[in-house]
Amino acid sequence: MRALKSLYVQVLIGIALGILVGALWPGIGVALQPLGEGFVRLIKMLIAPVIFCTVAGGIARMSDLKSFGRVGARALIYFEAVSTLALVVGLVVGEVARPGAGFNVDPAALDSRSVAQYADKARQMHGIADWLLHLIPDTFVSAFAAGNILQVLLLAVLAGFAIAGLERTGVPVARSLDQVGAVFFGIIRIVVRAAPLGAFGAMALTIGKYGLGALIKLGGLVGCVYLTSILFIAVVLGAVARAAGFSLWRFLVYIREELTIVLGASSSEAVLPQLMEKLERLGAPRAVTGLVVPAGYSFNLDGTNIYMTLATLFLAQATNIHLSLPQELGLLAVAMLTSKGASGVTGAGFITLALTLGAVGTIPVAAMALILGVDRFMSECRALTNVIGNGVATLVVARWEGTLDRERLARELAPARRPIAAPRSAQGPDGQAFQDP
Repeated sequence: MRALKSLYVQVLIGIALGILVGALWPGIGVALQPLGEGFVRLIKMLIAPVIFCTVAGGIARMSDLKSFGRVGARALIYFEAVSTLALVVGLVVGEVARPGAGFNVDPAALDSRSVAQYADKARQMHGIADWLLHLIPDTFVSAFAAGNILQVLLLAVLAGFAIAGLERTGVPVARSLDQVGAVFFGIIRIVVRAAPLGAFGAMALTIGKYGLGALIKLGGLVGCVYLTSILFIAVVLGAVARAAGFSLWRFLVYIREELTIVLGASSSEAVLPQLMEKLERLGAPRAVTGLVVPAGYSFNLDGTNIYMTLATLFLAQATNIHLSLPQELGLLAVAMLTSKGASGVTGAGFITLALTLGAVGTIPVAAMALILGVDRFMSECRALTNVIGNGVATLVVARWEGTLDRERLARELAPARRPIAAPRSAQGPDGQAFQDP
């Protein structure tokens, strides 16, 4: 009975019930779509102000503003190295496992209308100049209205430097940003209680709309994506975490509630504010967390990168298109750029794949119709891997910068201390309540 009070258990129950309803009553499952989408929208509406208050306030309080540029440079170096490794891992596994072999599909016979909307969005994201313009909002308010993470991050950085330039008069402004941010985090704690309902609706929609039959038919690709992602998390991120001085497994246990929400909602953005808050509890400074996590949602998409190379090879194999080694290396180079091109766009993983195929030109974009029915199943894996990757990245960059509170990290991740949700009044001075295991 006590376990039922845990949000983690409640979300798992919601996911299980959603699968049951979607499988037995597909029509009802599809009709439950507003539950999942509504929960994600509730979280997304809070992301922009949380990022702005956290980043701007963190920069404003930094005594050495040069360190901010150093943190940003180190984060980008880490992002590029690890995300490129994810692309390579996906490419290697795709060549070894060959999940698309034997399908013998004629691309001309496929109905491209089902993927036309994704191709259109991909065409809107082409070119470095277009990407840079996408980074700059039309107005200060439009960045918040659109919920574009990178645009809000840009505004927060500019505001933070401006407040820091005010010196003593900027102190009350930074303090006010902290107070406003605390209000939004309080709203998130209220909204997140609806996570089980959101997970129930999202999972019922997925199973009801696409069915378990689609999953079984393309199970080789789906299984390959999941196994590759697990391998990447366990081996690559596990080694990175160990080198940074913490246990990846204990970290995963610490953020288990966020991971179950991502699994149910099939969206990594659904836990962005909560992830930032927990990373601060683990000893990462607010300025580092506020920069690395939002930027990582655009530049450090490990799960999306694995999916892109695996899905591209699957489509090539399924349509009997042979890719030579130079073509695969070209695919890798293109994917390194396109993986950053569709951030902040709904259905970014599928859109990025369309963008990659269009840029390479060897595989017709219409072939994406083959995997449209199971993309939702793989989006959950992409989101989980992206969240874990960004959490690890934040702690690694903080350790690299020398600002990670390693004693606090060890204390928070210790097996005897389990984070639980509690009212603000019941929390300790670090904003966290604990109970015995």
